[in-house]
Amino acid sequence: MIKQTQSDTELEEKGWATAKTLAEALPYIQIYDREIVTIKYGGHAMGDEAVAKLFAGDIVLLKLLGIHPVVVHGGGPQISAMLNRAGVKSTFVDGLRVTDDATMEIAEMVLSGAVNKEIANWITRAGREADVRGVGLSGKDAGLLTVEKATRIKKDPDSMIEQVVDLGYVGEPKVVDDKLLRTLINDPEHDYVPVIAPIGVAEDGLTYNINADTVAGAVAGKLNAKRMLLLTDIAGVLDGDKDLIRQMTVSEARQLIEDGVAVGGMIPKLETAIAAIEAGVEAVVILDGRRPHAMLVELFTEHGAGTLITRDPQ
Repeated sequence: MIKQTQSDTELEEKGWATAKTLAEALPYIQIYDREIVTIKYGGHAMGDEAVAKLFAGDIVLLKLLGIHPVVVHGGGPQISAMLNRAGVKSTFVDGLRVTDDATMEIAEMVLSGAVNKEIANWITRAGREADVRGVGLSGKDAGLLTVEKATRIKKDPDSMIEQVVDLGYVGEPKVVDDKLLRTLINDPEHDYVPVIAPIGVAEDGLTYNINADTVAGAVAGKLNAKRMLLLTDIAGVLDGDKDLIRQMTVSEARQLIEDGVAVGGMIPKLETAIAAIEAGVEAVVILDGRRPHAMLVELFTEHGAGTLITRDPQ
């Protein structure tokens, strides 16, 4: 007779706990079945290989559960590192990098090259046994992103006179052509996961860098995504006391910007969330991408993670 050891008991208890977790997740899995979830992957978490592998594994799991993930990635820290090595100085306006010729060349090289292909490769490796494949794209592929030059208006703190700030080669999505994305998502024979670098082309043929949050919002709106997840390197939206806000409406998000509570990179995130919801996305979540399995906690548990932003009640 073979007796059960302490380690066997622990494994059995772990198995029962896993089964319970899966059963509790079932209602949420059904909510997102065959729905599109757009995920913006960015922040310093992208530079951590262990976290990147977990992220790729979670993306594969979403695909195997019948969800259609579409990944849009940033690469700010990677661009900054390359610019520093090249001796090019960066300046920012409301969280957007002012982009001259030299910066644009490096940004495209980093975003469309190293970062984009690395993320696609991690997804393909994580999904090898199930034939889930990451497909690296930029907005320049198949006319995916047509952009227009972005501008910002700032008030001089002394004179309070408004001035137009030239951001250089920074664009905003004007047209999202989703034909290629839908072809990949709906392929009957393969499980493809689009991975999009935030680079686009204007009608005059010039290449522009785009804020990845903004691209994610535009893509999510065009695809009528069920959810948009903004994975970053903070827990979510913080109030004036630096406490996490669990849930807010579009109007409340606007108020945070107007009151100056939201600053820096949080401004384009909230603006993106607002625009995405107004374009038809059901809800947007800003959450910490450095935490293992943050996406799974958000989508498949009652508590969720980060800050959930929804439309105003009717």
